[in-house]
Amino acid sequence: MTEWNFADIFETVAEVLPDARMLVHGGRSRSRREVERRANGVARALLDHGLGHQDKVAQYLYNGPEYVESVVAAFKAGLVPVNTNYRYEDEELLYLWDNADAAAVVFHGCFAERVERLRSRLPKVRAWLWVDDGCGPCPPWADPYEDAAASGGDEPVRGPWGRSGDDLFLLYTGGTTGMPKGVMWRQDDLFARLNGGNLIKLPEDRGLDGVRHALVGPGPAHLPACPLMHGTGSFTSLGVLCIGGSVVTLTGRSFDVAELLDTVDAENVNTIAIVGDAFAKPILAALDAEPHRWRLSTLIGIISSGVMWSEETKRGLLAHRPQMLLIDAFSSSEALGMGTSVSSGSAAQHTAQFTLGTDVRVIDPDTGLDVAPGSGQRGVLALGGRNPVGYYKDEEKTAATFRVFDGRRFSVPGDWAEVDADGGVHVLGRGSVVINSGGEKIFPEEVEEVLKRHPAVRDAVVVGLPDERFGETVAAVVELRDGATASEEELADHVRATLARYKAPRRVRFVPTIGRAPTGKVDYTRHRAEMLAYAEEQGASA
Repeated sequence: MTEWNFADIFETVAEVLPDARMLVHGGRSRSRREVERRANGVARALLDHGLGHQDKVAQYLYNGPEYVESVVAAFKAGLVPVNTNYRYEDEELLYLWDNADAAAVVFHGCFAERVERLRSRLPKVRAWLWVDDGCGPCPPWADPYEDAAASGGDEPVRGPWGRSGDDLFLLYTGGTTGMPKGVMWRQDDLFARLNGGNLIKLPEDRGLDGVRHALVGPGPAHLPACPLMHGTGSFTSLGVLCIGGSVVTLTGRSFDVAELLDTVDAENVNTIAIVGDAFAKPILAALDAEPHRWRLSTLIGIISSGVMWSEETKRGLLAHRPQMLLIDAFSSSEALGMGTSVSSGSAAQHTAQFTLGTDVRVIDPDTGLDVAPGSGQRGVLALGGRNPVGYYKDEEKTAATFRVFDGRRFSVPGDWAEVDADGGVHVLGRGSVVINSGGEKIFPEEVEEVLKRHPAVRDAVVVGLPDERFGETVAAVVELRDGATASEEELADHVRATLARYKAPRRVRFVPTIGRAPTGKVDYTRHRAEMLAYAEEQGASA
């Protein structure tokens, strides 16, 4: 049986398609051959710094060619890439890099001042590679990334320990609660999961010769609109690169919808990766405002994962380009391929309505028994087959998430769902943020989706507040559209018109912005704490 390693795959693709473009940024492109050479140089530099087998290499970078190159370099040398959230403050970065046992950090120059403050507290880090972004000179304690990249040659670089399918890819996920956890994927398992969802599937039983025969030309051009440090951006990009495609990155460091759509046209982009409505709604607003500005003639699909994507937004996008597919991938960092919802033409699929993957069950979390379709019983999604090894240095969390039923190992991240009589699955949300009101479970995502359908609401987050009678009660944090107004009672009535009365918010706090992360996710812990303080302040003033 073939054991897949991404470095071997990428080198084989470069052998077959040496001149095909691989990375595009700001109108500049690098071919497969160029990226392989540069990654060889970076891999050699990391090994020369004394990094050992499966040592960790952190990418503290915005989207760009250096992000992908340094990941490929780590794969080549038998090292482990570690994504880093570039919005983290000092203590969060220290926690992440210490927890990951980072031995090297590749960072953009704009972060040099922060890194300098932290270096003395990170004795495990042996190599600092500085990526020039025009923010100042290279610090004396760092090595210029470009010098390392420019020194690479055609001969593939390997560590003395070689490569294998057991080599890891480490993805830190913040989720909705708690400290970030490092999800450990064997490269062999991750490749199999990504290959199963690719537009073009490589034969998994023929090894690298199968790759050579399957690649008849360059693959699709893919644009991750979300950060590469997020699972949606990294996973979709790795999948496309395996089939000879290219990754196109935006130069802006905050989401600019005009730059995105301009780049789709300029670079003949075929697929875009986003994270729900935080990206999709601005895209729709731009197309509505200027329907004839962008051709989008090469765009065949938009893929969203990580948060729910509303039916109304999908319908609006399809009105502009009915030829494309809108793919809502229900996945998480520790469970790839749980389900999909595909919209096309004039038919947009309902929000949170998914077709399950072949390895997925909806089970009672206590007994492990399947939930009967149409029974109304709620269960958790459990994904069998190829799954992560576990969480890095967290045996307790690993045991809680990766569970064995009937002799089979499943990933059970905590997503609740109901199974309709026809077998369709309605996803309710993550159990870690569920609100328990008088014994009734209320899933925030369900209420949020209804609130966001109100014409005055741009975004919303729902949290639970302590209640003497019911245990918890529903509260909503709401961001209104520019110039729009709405009252608490109006929004509560809007929810009651669709959902059970107990799911309507008893309290609404209006804010200028929800403050979503670049990934599109929200910090439920922060919003709950701020809502508690707001409720206490309102109670005191009353």
